[in-house]
Amino acid sequence: MNLPNKLTIGRVVAVPFFVAAYMLEFYPVALVIFVAASFTDMLDGKIARKHGLVTNFGKIMDPLADKILVYSAFCLMTAGGIVPGWMFIVILAREFAVSGMRTVAASEGIVVAAGMSGKIKTVFQMIAVPVLILALAVPEVKVIMIIGMVFLWIALVFTVISGVEYIVRNKEVFSMENKA
Repeated sequence: MNLPNKLTIGRVVAVPFFVAAYMLEFYPVALVIFVAASFTDMLDGKIARKHGLVTNFGKIMDPLADKILVYSAFCLMTAGGIVPGWMFIVILAREFAVSGMRTVAASEGIVVAAGMSGKIKTVFQMIAVPVLILALAVPEVKVIMIIGMVFLWIALVFTVISGVEYIVRNKEVFSMENKA
């Protein structure tokens, strides 16, 4: 197994430790785990592309590992009243729609590539989460929560934009005609 894939697996393995630290209200520890895991996302992609180590495993597991990490944080924050439930539902609905569309497209031999707005969405999500955790770690500094919520709202806007973009660019995947 190559290094980028090991980093991806490491990100998945970090999730239960992140969740435990968060749930035990060890927010500084949760913050460090989340940031370190997020860093591996950037690192594994750069290493894979630079050294020609892109694998089918990585193509599938890298975005899945990102989602497991980020959405576990959003789930915890929704349960704690930080992220509004409706916002989490919008974020999940977009992911289910895009993932479903990619699955159908793949069955037809069509590759649905990630768009720039989807990458921007991921970046803002991965910024919003640690800022919001930091706000929990130092609740006396109220401005941190405001900044975290601004990043979350920006992530939500890009979530909707990228979801619409995927559907519009790949509307043939949603065709009602039977191609069998």
